[in-house]
Amino acid sequence: MKAAFISTAIGSIIALSAISLTAHSAEDQNTEKCYGVSKAAKNDCAGAGHACAGQSKADGSGKEFIKLPKGTCERLVGGSPTAK
Repeated sequence: MKAAFISTAIGSIIALSAISLTAHSAEDQNTEKCYGVSKAAKNDCAGAGHACAGQSKADGSGKEFIKLPKGTCERLVGGSPTAK
């Protein structure tokens, strides 16, 4: 009984991990990083001077990015798909 419970728990963890990886993969295919358009403390992921999202200190920093649907970044004033 205990072995069946452990086996089920491990199987659930593996299944959730696979679903998470698939979701991130699909998201990455449909989005792009856009530098220079994020507001202070509204950036996605790590930046040049910090290790976490939401820690940018200035609006429009060319070293900070947010993820946007592909093709959107180049239409934004100041937006660039590469860090400045």
